[in-house]
Amino acid sequence: MGTDIRDAKGRPRVAITGCGVVTSLGRGKADNWAAITAGRSGIRHISRFPTDGLRTTIAGTVDFLNVNPYSAPALTIAMATAAAEEALAEAGLARAQTFPGPLYLATPPAELEWPQRKQLWDEMSASDLQGYRRLLAAAREHAHADMASLFQFGSVADHLADKFATRGLPVSVSTACASGATAIQLGVEAIRRGQTQAALCIGADSSVQIEALIRFILLSALSTRNEPPEKASRPFSKDRDGFVMAEGAGALVLEEYASAKARGAEILGFVRGCGEKADDYHRTRSKPDGTAIIGAIRNALADAVIEPGEIDYVNAHGTSTPENDKMEYQSLRAVLGVHLSDTPVSSNKSMIGHTLSAAGAIEAVFSLLAIRTGTLPPTINFDVPDPEIPLDVVPNKARQAAVATVLSNSFGFGGQNVTLALGAP
Repeated sequence: MGTDIRDAKGRPRVAITGCGVVTSLGRGKADNWAAITAGRSGIRHISRFPTDGLRTTIAGTVDFLNVNPYSAPALTIAMATAAAEEALAEAGLARAQTFPGPLYLATPPAELEWPQRKQLWDEMSASDLQGYRRLLAAAREHAHADMASLFQFGSVADHLADKFATRGLPVSVSTACASGATAIQLGVEAIRRGQTQAALCIGADSSVQIEALIRFILLSALSTRNEPPEKASRPFSKDRDGFVMAEGAGALVLEEYASAKARGAEILGFVRGCGEKADDYHRTRSKPDGTAIIGAIRNALADAVIEPGEIDYVNAHGTSTPENDKMEYQSLRAVLGVHLSDTPVSSNKSMIGHTLSAAGAIEAVFSLLAIRTGTLPPTINFDVPDPEIPLDVVPNKARQAAVATVLSNSFGFGGQNVTLALGAP
């Protein structure tokens, strides 16, 4: 299939011509990949807001981008912009006046944060009734227009679409922790349908805010191993106790293979297949029998027309939560069967934490880098193996290996699951 412009199902092949990334480990692929393959953690104590009295006081925060005045949407825009600029430069499209396709953005739900709420409150009367009337008057008069615009769900996508002059209306998607992979899937499907020859797919999330942290604490979803922070995330280990919140952005430029070759673009890899499957079992938990996750993985293999034995590496969802890690293992075993024992599986979240809506895009970038460099990133903090999860997790140190095909898993709250199959050029 090296020079075929169509895949085994007769659809246009979808090439990756550029990618970019921002995480708590730094800005750009070079710094991130150097840290990831060295097994370095970006998880640290939270300094953005007070954490006194909270059971969890750590996260993978991005503190090095200058965002003033600070807000979660503003940081999301900054991270997404940085990742997109790197991806467009690698694709040779940085100097183009317009991007030749649409924007698909994975982003979390938007809500006013405490600083903005306090600003509104300070401008109200001490009387609740009078304050309520003033708030209604402010809404009628379009006061605080900048604030209202910034905290709309589509605001981040609107900013990015304007900056990069993407075509058509941008699409914002929120499928929980599968969002980043969903954005990529939407781009792949649009190219296959012939609706566009290119797509800019971004996942970005800056949800490390006090309210979000408290909500996850109340769900008992987060690790409480605060000391030392870099030891907290322990995917697939017997002593794992929850995930670590994190933020970041990943961006990919997808192009129809024939179009990319015609303009002389370097082909970094291919999105060979996408699989999704959802269930309605619970607002946060996946269906106990794993059928939705199993279905997503199987659908990705079927979409890519590849067999279980062709998978060289799995970039796991691997959150470090007791239930999720075990279910991912059982699902991989159900699909890959006897081949699983010979298939390396590792989790980037052991080093960067769980970047939520951005995870699928960020981990797709790292999966592509594994293909291009022949290096499997490790699962750090793997000191106490779980006998119920007998995986080759590439423990603690990176490994050299020939990698042609990677599965990248993204499983979200509410039973939203997406698996991507990425391949070498």
